[in-house]
Amino acid sequence: MIKILITDDQAEWRNYHVKSIKELFNNRVLIDTAISASDGYEKILENNTSPYDIIITDLQMETDYLPKMAGEWFIEQIKMLSSFCNTKIVIISASPKIKMIADFYNVDFIRKSNAILGIDSYYEILKDFI
Repeated sequence: MIKILITDDQAEWRNYHVKSIKELFNNRVLIDTAISASDGYEKILENNTSPYDIIITDLQMETDYLPKMAGEWFIEQIKMLSSFCNTKIVIISASPKIKMIADFYNVDFIRKSNAILGIDSYYEILKDFI
């Protein structure tokens, strides 16, 4: 089983990602969801001994971490935990800064405008896990 955490403040997007991932992996996944970067951080700490294989996060969530976006702060927290060094991190966001932030943290990204078109954009990023 592939263990995945999906972090997005919008329920519609969380549900869309869950549906897309389940379709892509033929339901061979264990998916947790988080409603904010801080909630996601709590989930990774709770799963520190059994880390997620994949973490998907939005960038624009709560404003607690300004001037950084919440998703950027979340990625920094994940990267500081050695138990998550093999975890694939994917940003799925509508932020115009998505590529710059993904490149800076050496993570993958999917623009929400591409994600909404179907599972092909998820497949390209996650095909090594299928």
